[in-house]
Amino acid sequence: MSIAGQASLVEGPADKATEIKRIVASSVIGTAVEWYDFLIYGTASALVFNKLFFPLVDPALGTIAAFGTYGVGYFARPLGAAIFGHFGDRVGRKAMLAMTIVIMGLGTFLVGLLPTYDQIGIAAPVLLVLLRMFQGIGLGGEWGGAVLMVVENAPARNRGLLGSMVQIGYPVGNLAAIGMFALLSQVPESDFLAWAWRIPFLISIVLVGVGLYIRLQLKETPVFREIAAKNEVARLPLVEILTRHRRPFFTAVGLKLSEISYAAIGGVFAISYVTGKLAMPRSVILNAILLSAVVAFVAIPLFGWLSDRIGRKTMFYASSLFAMGFAFPMFWLFDTKDPLTITLTIVAAITFGQMVGFSVGAPWYSELFTAPLRYSGASLGFQIGAAISGGLTPFAAATFMAWTGGATWPIAIYLIVLAVITFIATMVAPETAGKALK
Repeated sequence: MSIAGQASLVEGPADKATEIKRIVASSVIGTAVEWYDFLIYGTASALVFNKLFFPLVDPALGTIAAFGTYGVGYFARPLGAAIFGHFGDRVGRKAMLAMTIVIMGLGTFLVGLLPTYDQIGIAAPVLLVLLRMFQGIGLGGEWGGAVLMVVENAPARNRGLLGSMVQIGYPVGNLAAIGMFALLSQVPESDFLAWAWRIPFLISIVLVGVGLYIRLQLKETPVFREIAAKNEVARLPLVEILTRHRRPFFTAVGLKLSEISYAAIGGVFAISYVTGKLAMPRSVILNAILLSAVVAFVAIPLFGWLSDRIGRKTMFYASSLFAMGFAFPMFWLFDTKDPLTITLTIVAAITFGQMVGFSVGAPWYSELFTAPLRYSGASLGFQIGAAISGGLTPFAAATFMAWTGGATWPIAIYLIVLAVITFIATMVAPETAGKALK
């Protein structure tokens, strides 16, 4: 069976369409669980960890330290991508998805049981960092497999739409994470810090059980079955990428930088900025991020569909230009302290600064690599870009503000530089919309 003839996997077009819908739904649910686990940590970093795990430093340094532990998860993601990408290309996509969701879930659940600094001293932040590493390794290995389960089954004409649908797991997870903390923000501050913050972490164990069950029902992709049958499985996929396929790899890294920086600023750092520097209620920023997640339900498939019609490159060019132009105005609009203005600013930043690249990037990263190297190449390019930008951005933003006494212009310049790099990567990348997978 050839890759171009994937439709022969089932008996007819109707059966094939049903199969793809099932694969997409399963991937979205599993990915939503993974993102929920990963994102509740980011919210807790801004609201809880600086107080409970780094209480002996001043508030600014406590925030920097909390965002530093948040960044550890991003830096662990390339390790997960390297490990599970290797075995995903060697053994298959499906098995890796089951393993990664268990790793992520256990790391998240144990954070909810973790004693605080007042209870066990320096061991508390050390254990927090280790568990965050577990989360990062799990997500780093999961994303590529979830996307490939869809991309390697989808027809070329709407691969952008179907591939982007996997990313709906992000707003679902974000909606659940922010929604949990928004609900718990009604609890008195003393109770929130004493016990209520643990609830979002502890309930993840139930979600992981559901996600694991769903993933175990999936079939291996026809693309991997074909290369396995032909004995074309790469022996050392990571080595091959770094020695013979460096251009698509570094292109994928560059494509990721701007998008993830806007995710980190609009979805994580803005929580600290609005509640700390602007002294506004938690509910203002949490509700704004919540609304942006709702908008993403429509934006993600829309952007994926548009990429099938006008091309992946056109969509990335547009998002990069927006990211450059909105960097300074974003903070000016925050500083109005008007709840509606802040809400609309967050929605615009996340929708056009993050979601365009996030949705279109899912199929595009995968299309840059040949089948035997696709899991490793797409995963590692995505996750190294995420580590460089997503892991550093909240930490860098907090550091810039401490260094300048509260000024935001260095953060805006930082966002513009990353957007320029992504624009250049877009110029270098080949257009893949509508073309058969390699």
